[in-house]
Amino acid sequence: MEVLAKKEKLYNRWIIILSIAIPVAVAFLFTIRIPGVPRLGFLPPIYATINGLTAVLLIAAVIQIKKGNRVAHENIMKICIGLSLVFLVLYVVYHATSDSTIFGDTNLDGELSSAENSSIESFKYIYYFILISHILLSIGVIPFVLVSYVRAVLGKFEMHRKIARITFPIWLYVAVTGVIVYFLISPYYPA
Repeated sequence: MEVLAKKEKLYNRWIIILSIAIPVAVAFLFTIRIPGVPRLGFLPPIYATINGLTAVLLIAAVIQIKKGNRVAHENIMKICIGLSLVFLVLYVVYHATSDSTIFGDTNLDGELSSAENSSIESFKYIYYFILISHILLSIGVIPFVLVSYVRAVLGKFEMHRKIARITFPIWLYVAVTGVIVYFLISPYYPA
């Protein structure tokens, strides 16, 4: 029992460190531009696909555990964590080669009708609500994912279930809204 308590304490330290270090590192990396590398415009559809696949797999993992298939659930969850890490790397690399895209920036110099401009302007608030909630929850879900994973690794399945009931909908929201954000911003990516 004492060994398990020591492991849990060590894991909890790592959860705190990673929950702070990942968002700080990403924010820092956003300030870096890789010189001489052209915009890697092929990456956003790839990482949007990764988000979509993560959402599907999260649902599949819940289905598997409800069927009592713990091994399949565990394997799917490991894939989801791996996909999230791949997403993060691709996202940072893309933004290290590209400026942020502004919603509604058509670069058409007034070629849109006033009705089209008004429509874009109205929809902008919905887009930014989805984007901001996606970003904030993607940061907030990190400790939940890590705690859920550690509790399962330590065999604390009742505690795992309790935190997973919170983690799942947040992670699913982040994955789904990642795809939505991509589809809403993609018309405004530079050619």
